[in-house]
Parts: sequence; structure tokens; C-alpha cells
Amino acid sequence: MIRAEKIIKSFGEVTVLKGISATFERSKTNMIIGRSGAGKTVLLKLLVGLMQPTDGKVWYDDVNFYELNKRDLRTLRMKVGMLFQGNALFDSMTVEENIRFPLDMFTNKTKKEKLDRVNYCLERVTLEGANSKYPSEISGGMQKRVGIARAIVLEPDYLFCDEPNSGLDPKTSIVIDELIHSITVDNNITTVINTHDMNSVMEIGDTIILLHLGEVTWRGTKNEVLNSNNENLQNFIFASPFLQKLRNAAVE
Repeated sequence: MIRAEKIIKSFGEVTVLKGISATFERSKTNMIIGRSGAGKTVLLKLLVGLMQPTDGKVWYDDVNFYELNKRDLRTLRMKVGMLFQGNALFDSMTVEENIRFPLDMFTNKTKKEKLDRVNYCLERVTLEGANSKYPSEISGGMQKRVGIARAIVLEPDYLFCDEPNSGLDPKTSIVIDELIHSITVDNNITTVINTHDMNSVMEIGDTIILLHLGEVTWRGTKNEVLNSNNENLQNFIFASPFLQKLRNAAVE
């Protein structure tokens, strides 16, 4: 479990996050949604330690993340997996080398142990035999799956995903959603997903918070989304003119 406690983040005179409190539960896909500029990316960076808050605390289970010394912080970081929006694969490395990279950086495993773990992760994301391919030789959806394999290679307790379906077609997005959800449940991971994709929210959103102008203005589950009368949530869901027309037609 990860818990944000009254997180404030300011850049100069501009306050981007205004006292965010939220709980991200273990073995669930916890989603952060909101329009561009709502503060989603800043919150995700604060949760994973890429930024420091102006005020507030982040707890990883019973550990205060921002009070850790360098040694304990390194130990905790080994339990954290990150799936970046742009995949962040190394173009000059093969699929196998990309996935193995965290093992090379943070473990003393033998070459065989590393290869066994890489192959297990490739199997988990249904990319068996793709070891020797380069990122430029595979599709965007496959690159995303390689990114997931690399994110879980250290057997993390916590997984962060930044817009995992960005740039993917709807069918591939469903595959990625189902993969992230199954990995979360099967491995008892605390997964936090930053997204604006309502299809993902409705498919795998176990817990959801909506950010609006730096504040949490709604929280709930995918089963509660469509029945909510929260104005900010409704405006976010029906943001496009097409969906707004459908909504108005349904009301009439």
C-alpha cells in the first residue's frame, strides 16, 4: 500500500498540488485521472521520488519515503517498477538487454539466473523468443510489453505506469490493460496508473481518484463512475463534443 498525506507542491508562486491525500491499495490497479494540467504527472513523480514535495508525506506501507537514508532508499527503489509513457527503451540494446538492464544494475545474479528471469518476464508478456530483436524491429504495442517486462524484472512490490496506453490503438490498449491488471493481482503489487483513458478506467479501475486544479475532487471505483453526479467527473468523462451530444441525447 502507498499513502499520500496532504501533499503540496509549489513551483515558485504557483501551487500545483493543494493538499493531496490518497491511498493506493495493494493488489489493485489504482488510477489517477484528470485533464491536462490537473497535476497527475506531478503527483506520480512525487510518489515515485522523482520530485520532492513542498509539504506532506508519502508512506510505502509503514515507511516514510522522504525520511529514508540513501541506503534504505536504494533498497526501496529496487522494489519499485516504472513503465514510462514513451517506453524509454534503449535503441542500441536488444529486447533481452533492455529487460536485463535493472538486473545488471542492482543485483549480483549469475548470467544464467538473469537470463532465466528475463525469459520468464518475456513469457509473462507473451513475447517469448523476442530476445535478440531491437526496439526498432517491433511494434509499439510490443515495445510497451517489453517496458512492462523490464518494470517487473526485479519482482517489484510497487508498479507505476505513466499513460500506459499512449499512442496505442484500442485493441492493443485492451491487451496492455489486461496484462497490467493480471500482473498486479497475480503478484500482489500496488499499482498506480496515471491516465486520461476512460476505456482503461472502466476496464480495470479498481480505485480511482480525479484530480482537478490540483485537488482530489472525486474518488471511487469503476462501478461508481457512471452513477456519480460529481460535476468535475462528468465534465471529464464527457469532455469531447461527440460524447457530450450522446449524453444530452440520452437525457432527452
